[in-house]
Amino acid sequence: MTISKDLDIVLYGATGFTGTLCAEYLAKSSGQIKWAVAGRNYSKLEKLVRSIGVDVEVIVADSDDVDGLEAFTARSYVVLSTAGPFHRYGSNLVAACVKNSTHYVDITGENFWIKGLIEKHHEAASKKGVRIIPSCGFDSIPSDLGSFYAIKKAGVQISQIEAFHSYKGEASGGTLETMFSMPDVAQIDDMTNPFLLNPVGTFTPEMKKNSKDKYSIISRPEIKGYGSPFIMAGVNTRVVRRSAALSELVQEPYGANFVYNEYSYHSSWWQAIKGMFGMAMIGGILFSPLRKLLRPMFRQPGDGPSKDIRDKGWFDCKFILKTATGKRLVSSIRGEGDPGYKVTSKLLAESAMCLIQNANELPGGKNYGGVLTSATGLGMPLVERLKRVGIEFDDPKET
Repeated sequence: MTISKDLDIVLYGATGFTGTLCAEYLAKSSGQIKWAVAGRNYSKLEKLVRSIGVDVEVIVADSDDVDGLEAFTARSYVVLSTAGPFHRYGSNLVAACVKNSTHYVDITGENFWIKGLIEKHHEAASKKGVRIIPSCGFDSIPSDLGSFYAIKKAGVQISQIEAFHSYKGEASGGTLETMFSMPDVAQIDDMTNPFLLNPVGTFTPEMKKNSKDKYSIISRPEIKGYGSPFIMAGVNTRVVRRSAALSELVQEPYGANFVYNEYSYHSSWWQAIKGMFGMAMIGGILFSPLRKLLRPMFRQPGDGPSKDIRDKGWFDCKFILKTATGKRLVSSIRGEGDPGYKVTSKLLAESAMCLIQNANELPGGKNYGGVLTSATGLGMPLVERLKRVGIEFDDPKET
């Protein structure tokens, strides 16, 4: 029996910290879109719905309830998930989405898990025209969509992009839980593979040589500053490289032997030194044999920064583009609000709504699918949506 799709969007994991922010955003911005909330605890879901003053359906389904997941994915066009760590709670949900031809977006930064999705579902999703688009939050839309936009506007082949991130914000308990759990489940070879998410045969020896993770300080006069190792570079760089590879497969290459790397941005050498030592301390904690003893000292899942902190946050990502002829261009993407939560909830909700409201404008046409990225699965329609809600994209200019 075929079940008709009567829901546009289902927000799964709605009662978590980021899920609640997404629900609040949808309540204000979704217009005529018909949406529902889903998760494992009915009373918490109902309390959330009452608190934000919306009349939406409440769906109960745990992450290991395959029948329950398949029931609501069969009814929905798009699933938006904030239920992490995704390697624990996301695999059955994605499988249900692919089975029921339902698009999917999330905010994972767990590339080893995305690799598994590619291996299990890319071919089937591609044949069905289902868009599975992980990493639609601060990881990795600014890096991915910012690079994509800069290349489109440059209008020429780009051989290299360096991205430089600066931001003000704090981590929630859910994000910390994911970070602390990664060393237990991710293979070191996966974590250090710069082309982990690339299709086979889509990188050259030259690209491999120039795409190693960066652990030093660099000076870049084009942006009047310095770069140091960036905590999320290991996530974002893999996503951008997948975008470049998928784009080349559909004859829209970023550039021959395209190289992408990223850093934290600092206005002085001394700030860059402090940033590098901060990164070393974080790495020492996350990979320490004592990390499980240290974990209770930090925020727990469900906790996060206050509204005041979220409102005062911001992010700015500068890009230095090198053209095939050696010219250098600079562009940027930036926004107001804590990047991990206020901005992420906006990015994720707009990604989900883009799949509904811009379905006829999406890259590749209506039948294009697979395990994609924000650039290859949403592209310019999402850029235009984000511009309308306060995310600023600066066109590349020659330095």
